[in-house]
Amino acid sequence: MYLYHYYDRSRAPFLNLSDLPRDKAEELLEEIKRSSPASMAAGRNPEYVALRLYYEEIMREKFAELGGIIKRTAPHYMVVGECEWLSTWFENSAFIKIHISEFDLRTVSFTYGDSHPTFSPRVNDGLEYRKRLYDYNGILEMIKKYGLPQENNPDGKTGNVRYIEAQIWSDETIDKYR
Repeated sequence: MYLYHYYDRSRAPFLNLSDLPRDKAEELLEEIKRSSPASMAAGRNPEYVALRLYYEEIMREKFAELGGIIKRTAPHYMVVGECEWLSTWFENSAFIKIHISEFDLRTVSFTYGDSHPTFSPRVNDGLEYRKRLYDYNGILEMIKKYGLPQENNPDGKTGNVRYIEAQIWSDETIDKYR
């Protein structure tokens, strides 16, 4: 299994809004909206940073309950497998591909789909993977059961689940790729 990190080539990989104080993160997001109007970030709503911090708090709690090792306040984000759709999020798209064996699996959690709709109180479709966080073995079970969303729903016509998100709660492997 490979994990992919998509980013804009004009910026460094693994830059994380959540590493900044909230006001600085909001300022940076506004700057990205101005400088990269065709990017996915340009369409984010004004509540994005606050919601992201809220969902990250939920994921931290759930990962701790699973026995995960948390070495960062906020995770780095990756996805399981290649997802062509994510390359369209950036004006100068690039990606980094890292084999799962390079990570301490005790520092990696997963959501079946993006963490925002997974934990959003507005999404109430009754799917079993909503409001759930998985460890490595748990996500393997979900993949066996449902497959990879980017293969089953590449165009988003059957819902908003288009990839499996991986949350990396450590800098150890990530630092090798910065």
